[in-house]
Amino acid sequence: MKTIIGLEIHVQLATATKLFCGCSTDYRDDEPNTHCCPICLGLPGALPRVNRRAVEYGLRVAKALNMQVPEESEFARKNYFYPDLPKAYQITQYDKPLAVAGTVEIEDDEGHEKLVRITRVHLEEDPGRLVHVTGGSKYSLVDYNRSGIPLLEIVTEPDMRSPQEARRFLNKLRTVLEYLGVFDGDREGSLRVDANISLEGSERVEVKNISSYKGVEKALTFEVTRQKNLLRRGQKVTRETRHFMEGRGITTSARSKEEEHDYRYFPEPDLRPLRVADWVAAIDLPELPVARKNRFMAEYGISLNHARTLTGDPKLADFYEEVAEIDPVLAATWVADTLLGELNYRDMDIAAVPPGHIRELLGLLKTETITDAAGVQVLREMLDACARGSPCESPVAIMKREGLGKATGSEYAPIVQGVIAANPQAVEDYRAGKKGALNYLVGQVMKETRGRADPRELGRIVSECIDTDRV
Repeated sequence: MKTIIGLEIHVQLATATKLFCGCSTDYRDDEPNTHCCPICLGLPGALPRVNRRAVEYGLRVAKALNMQVPEESEFARKNYFYPDLPKAYQITQYDKPLAVAGTVEIEDDEGHEKLVRITRVHLEEDPGRLVHVTGGSKYSLVDYNRSGIPLLEIVTEPDMRSPQEARRFLNKLRTVLEYLGVFDGDREGSLRVDANISLEGSERVEVKNISSYKGVEKALTFEVTRQKNLLRRGQKVTRETRHFMEGRGITTSARSKEEEHDYRYFPEPDLRPLRVADWVAAIDLPELPVARKNRFMAEYGISLNHARTLTGDPKLADFYEEVAEIDPVLAATWVADTLLGELNYRDMDIAAVPPGHIRELLGLLKTETITDAAGVQVLREMLDACARGSPCESPVAIMKREGLGKATGSEYAPIVQGVIAANPQAVEDYRAGKKGALNYLVGQVMKETRGRADPRELGRIVSECIDTDRV
């Protein structure tokens, strides 16, 4: 059964003020209901005025996604009742969105390039936030600080065929948005997803308000299994809205799915239509991920996989370009593979790492002052200090303090002889043609030298010692 997935992505735009008023959007660390005014509270007689920067950000996204911007777009009232929407309607865009018909290129499950079509992008206001009181209470609190935050909703066609494709699409879209500088992906709740999923021939189900990419993949994976099980038992999939319970990894039924006529859309009488198509030509886009990936391969001579990894985050790409002068290929390997892995393990951001220290470390590696294994030890020492909030010690200082400079043949020759003498069975295995025995012996010497020896040189010396019976 073919899986059919489409997404509706709600992006909080990183403007300083709300979509229709002058209240600050920097509310997350402040007391509830302190970033409100008559407009975002929907009080009688309060008139909205459109935030120009939010419109510009929306057009920037539309241009990056190769979308068409109509000559005229229009705000509408979407009427429904939610406790965190005080005026009982949301100002959004309906049949006249800001832009239509774009594409995003991703990899499908077979590794081939495919296009996911973007149906539309439109602007709308965020509702407030409900805070549910625990302990058996029968009420919830409402915080209107978020009410009126500008959202850009990006709606796709149902072009994805697996939860994994959906996650890859979201990762690609987030990267583009970060390059454009229109949202802060590190802010909680800055990107939320409604996922529509069906199995071919059955009803569509919508899973609402998923707040992470991993959550989207988990929710859709659960839905594929749930819907397949229903159909195998001869039951029907009901058209409905469901919620994803992230802690349990399941979706639960919320309500029957509303139809468009349930919202009673009509044009917003207090806002004039937008005629902004001629703004698009004046928008200068930055170098986007695909262009930067291609430039990295051409300019620095690095592999496709490294280029993809390094350009997947604009901060990481900037960092790489700061350290690439030492040796572009060496820098790509260490930043994309080693450094990124160590940062992920410590839940650290690349911004916490001084580029000068990595340049120094790459210099030690390029001149073979330290081995790769010792370089990893130096990097870990440095990052551990950064993670503790201590000053980041330089690689040279760590190398000298820990005695991690590359050992010479005269230093580890006695260690080689000792390891050979202590492992006669491995020596016999090597003489019998078992290559793995040599690797074992080299590994024992590496352990004794704390990674300071070059494993290739060690292999040569160990084999020479065995071959000439120098024990």
